[in-house]
Formats: sequence, structure tokens, C-alpha cells
Amino acid sequence: MVLFGGVDLGWILIVVGALVLLAEAYTPGFFLTVPGTVMVLLGALLLLGVDIFNSEWGIVAGVVGALAAAVVTVLLYSRITPDERPTTALSRDSFAGRTGVVTRVVDTVNFDGKVDIEGNTWSAISETGTIPVGTRVRVVRSEGVHIIVKEITHDGTT
Repeated sequence: MVLFGGVDLGWILIVVGALVLLAEAYTPGFFLTVPGTVMVLLGALLLLGVDIFNSEWGIVAGVVGALAAAVVTVLLYSRITPDERPTTALSRDSFAGRTGVVTRVVDTVNFDGKVDIEGNTWSAISETGTIPVGTRVRVVRSEGVHIIVKEITHDGTT
């Protein structure tokens, strides 16, 4: 099918599909990948002489090809995207009782101390005294984005 001053619709679909895929590369989010891939495939079918608009077999080939391209694109995209852990929201009280390790000296005066809890670093203050780096602690409570901790003794108590 020839359009726009002799330009074939197949080429138009391929160019527009490639531009859509290029836009996806600059702003990843997967929303443009499937349509871009399908446009490139349908353009290629048109250039190969498959009439995807009027012929029964052409329509079937276009639909099956588009679905196959969409499925393959989704599968490939899921393999190349990083496996991200879902974000979790923690309430203020959900820290009480959790344990961690001091990564920067914790004292009773300021929130300069740091504690690692399950791979996350939190500003901390001690409830009872100075706690050195490497000491295991238990969260007593939280205040805003800071936590109050107590040292865990060798017998496991605080």
C-alpha cells in the first residue's frame, strides 16, 4: 500500500516503530516497547507483500505476528530488566523489637550514631549509654525517622 507521495506504508510503520523503540530506550518504562515492536513487524509483513488489510490469511498473519511479537517482547524485556525488590512501607511502631548492628558509635546525646537493620542504615540514639561499632542492638522504639536502641548482652537480653 503506497501513501504520502509514493512512500510505502510498510516503511512508515517500520520508521515509526523504530522511533517508538528509541523513545522507550531514552525513557524506560516498557509502555512503548510492545507497540514499537508490533509496528516494526507489521511494516516488515507489508514490505514482504503480505496484505494485512484485505486478505483473510494476511489478517491472520498480521494478528498472529503481532501477538507473537508482543509475547516475545514481554519475555525478553522481563529478562533484561533488573530484578527489583518491592518497596515496603514501615510504620513507626514496626521497628520495635528488631535487631541490628551499630555501624557508627551510638550515644544518648545525638542522632549521629548509625545502626544497620536488615541492610538499611538508620540514625540512632542509645537509651542507656554509649554503644561501640559492631555491637548488636535491639530497637526499643522509634521517633520519626530515628530509632532508640539498647545493647544486646551476651545472653541475648537488653
